[in-house]
Amino acid sequence: MNFIIYDLEATCWNGHAPGKTSEIIEIGAIRLNGFGEITGEYNRFVQPIIHPILSPFCKELTSIEQANVDRAKKFETVIEEFQDWVGVFDDENYVLCSWGRYDSEMLRQDCRLHDLETDWVFPTINVKDQYRKIKKLNKPWGLKKTIDREGFEFEGIHHRAISDALNLSKIFVRYLDEWVY
Repeated sequence: MNFIIYDLEATCWNGHAPGKTSEIIEIGAIRLNGFGEITGEYNRFVQPIIHPILSPFCKELTSIEQANVDRAKKFETVIEEFQDWVGVFDDENYVLCSWGRYDSEMLRQDCRLHDLETDWVFPTINVKDQYRKIKKLNKPWGLKKTIDREGFEFEGIHHRAISDALNLSKIFVRYLDEWVY
């Protein structure tokens, strides 16, 4: 079994942006085997098509520059590369794991936006929700707070997909035998 610990960054705006559709602009993932060992890393920028110009808020939050997405491949190409890396077409046993529901919902939304299949997005583990239950928390914590509370040092840049995926993998490995999928 491969566990794909992934995170997405998407176009965003400060506050509520009526009529604005977010699109994935970065995919970062760590592949773990059943023993919790890292067996691969994936990181790509994605060029948005609906709102191709990143908002100042988005650039500040994610540290992703306009040039990063301007030079990136379009979603259809990047997602096919990601699926190849995951092993979707090789009938690999995998589970997609993210911090909350947002990432799996964004994957499905962008696949639908580009008329692509979404069935490969299952099964998934909502690590944030399951962690809350494991730790018996009334309210879930954010990823950075969870990393701190678990005694890990946050590596990389918060709100960058590959950094968030790498840090999430630390939590995932610590509770490897407790995830339900």
